[in-house]
Amino acid sequence: MSETDFWEIERGLYQEGYTAVCGIDEAGRGPLAGPVCAGAVILPPELEIPGLNDSKKLTDKKRRALYDEITRQAVAWAVCMVDEKVIDEINILQATFRAMAGALAGLKTVPDFVLVDGNRDPELGIATQTVVKGDARSANVAAASILAKVTRDRFMEQQAERYPQYGFEIHKGYGTKAHYAALREYGPCPIHRQSFLRSFYGTK
Repeated sequence: MSETDFWEIERGLYQEGYTAVCGIDEAGRGPLAGPVCAGAVILPPELEIPGLNDSKKLTDKKRRALYDEITRQAVAWAVCMVDEKVIDEINILQATFRAMAGALAGLKTVPDFVLVDGNRDPELGIATQTVVKGDARSANVAAASILAKVTRDRFMEQQAERYPQYGFEIHKGYGTKAHYAALREYGPCPIHRQSFLRSFYGTK
């Protein structure tokens, strides 16, 4: 996808009179362990960042390079993590919405419109458009997806030093074959999401 295509949604909003469009996306809804993380980004209109794309389509090295570029050039950016205890308490969807609200609140510039990846409105109290596959369609949402992913990956790499038996530095908490094998051998650690392990342990 070209850089021009990436600005199509925002361009329409600028034409409507909005001046500070924010993209919001999350990383880590599916893992068995660790937090969910949301990123919020306001890029300068029509800014071209070579290689900007959906974080899932990028290599780890490219994501980290883009993280540095985005945080350097953005008008404003913020990330927010909500941990596994809150996920277990209020469920992953509500925890994701809480992370998105936290990222939005962390911006040094208040946006006048928000683009949120997906099809569920987190009800952030500001004009919002949900965008299915927004991280592949919007420059701001793509940037937010990269910040969320890199921030969460770095956190899980730190947790790997505390709990080296699980391989968090490799799978980042997702349910890989190696991760399930470690759970069978060692049981869960403090950052595992108990609500995500019920089927694995055969409990409700």
